[in-house]
Amino acid sequence: MPNDPAPTPDRRKIIDGGFLVLLAVTLLAAGLVAMKYGATHALATAVGALGFLAVLLPKVGAGLFVAAAIPLLLPREKVSALIGQESGWRGLLLASAAGALLPGGPGMTFPLAAALFAAGADIGATLAFITGWSLLSLNRTLIWELSFLDWHLVGLRVLLCLPAPLAVGLAARALIGRRERPRP
Repeated sequence: MPNDPAPTPDRRKIIDGGFLVLLAVTLLAAGLVAMKYGATHALATAVGALGFLAVLLPKVGAGLFVAAAIPLLLPREKVSALIGQESGWRGLLLASAAGALLPGGPGMTFPLAAALFAAGADIGATLAFITGWSLLSLNRTLIWELSFLDWHLVGLRVLLCLPAPLAVGLAARALIGRRERPRP
């Protein structure tokens, strides 16, 4: 609705337990690189990582914007009907196929999965979407796997992975049950 106020985002901590663990591992790695190769090499590695961050940050920012916009743009009833808790096998198959067909990396996939979850997808379909992308990516299969590996090997891998997104989605639905779904 045009007159509805914009939702206020939840305040998130910048420094939390996950950040502190990552910071500790980063400092340990920097110290080990400095001890083994010298401080100059450790500094060059840090500068290279910051350069990569500069390239990656706009992509992640765009993905996060899409993740924030999708729940506002897609009708919750339609998303819920297609890939919500009551969608059954059809919802899991649709989410798995969407994940497999999605071109792009994790900077696009995970924000999109979060957006679909916020827009009404259930946990089973969300995990089927991510698993479909992880294991059945058509983009990766066509461009990378078939370029380097025998098609028999690729076909066997795809065949063995085919039921995985459905199994993950069904397991998630069984574990969560019919309880109230958590808020993203």
